[in-house]
Amino acid sequence: METSPGFPALLQAFFTERLMSQRRASATTIASYRDAFCLLFRFVEQRLNKPPSNITMEDLAAPLIGSFLDWLEKERGNSIRSRNARLAAIHSFFKYAAWRDPSHSALIQRVLAIPGKRSDRKPVEYLTRDEVDALLAAPDESTWAGRRDKTLLLVAVQTGLRVSELIGLNHEDVVLSNGAHVRCKGKGRKERSTPLRKEVTRALSAWLQENSNESTRPLFPNARGVRLTRNGVSYLLSSHAKTAQTECPSLNKKRVTPHVLRHTTAMDLLQQGVDRSVIALWLGHETMETVQLYIHANLKIKEEALARTAPLDVIPGRYRPDDELLAFLKNL
Repeated sequence: METSPGFPALLQAFFTERLMSQRRASATTIASYRDAFCLLFRFVEQRLNKPPSNITMEDLAAPLIGSFLDWLEKERGNSIRSRNARLAAIHSFFKYAAWRDPSHSALIQRVLAIPGKRSDRKPVEYLTRDEVDALLAAPDESTWAGRRDKTLLLVAVQTGLRVSELIGLNHEDVVLSNGAHVRCKGKGRKERSTPLRKEVTRALSAWLQENSNESTRPLFPNARGVRLTRNGVSYLLSSHAKTAQTECPSLNKKRVTPHVLRHTTAMDLLQQGVDRSVIALWLGHETMETVQLYIHANLKIKEEALARTAPLDVIPGRYRPDDELLAFLKNL
């Protein structure tokens, strides 16, 4: 009779067998799941005084997982969205454990029954054209880092790439001949190409000429020549946003993140009358439902809809001018 694998062996098999081999999960997904379990181990060590290697499946009962989720929100200050992402990683592992370790099926089912938490959905944030212009003017183009940042911002604002897609670009992913575009691999391992405007093409051409022409070299490296990280992009973006506030004070009220630039691209396309299905393809969305968020946030579209309606105190009907003779008498 086959014995049940211990929790450490089960978790290692989950990452190597299920995620890497069977599902071929992206590096981003693996990193997210890894971080979730590192946080869980920290919590378990505080609560049960057990190092990760000594944890058993019995330790990870539903009450402890629930306490962990509460700890994320109340003590670490994580958002509900982050809490749900950690729960999704735990659920994924326990679904795998249900197949590999059926002897703990009752415990596993109780953990899988823990629901995600609902949260308020705020309108998406995006930048206006004046704010974008101020942000693009912020980098100091007399320096290598400034030219890199200016090119990165131009590509981000025009293409709407996710930050993982942006930092994952290599020199070989940029095509500057007829039909200039960049190629990237997005969610679900879907590859897509995004066309480039002339000003972005010129900036990329100058940037490629300045840097090594190796095809597999990162398009946007850091000072050490290795690929920029998410935190690196967030840092340079917040730095340039702070500089741009002097020219555009409205940026003081906004938190400028890489995803805000992605929202900005979507809103610009929407305001230019681009069809929603094209926007979904442009941004690499899985479904059309995501594009609805931009419509809800676009006040201009709502104002145009309001302009087509009749005020409540107006009698419906078609306007007909007064008879010329009656109009003459009324004006006496």
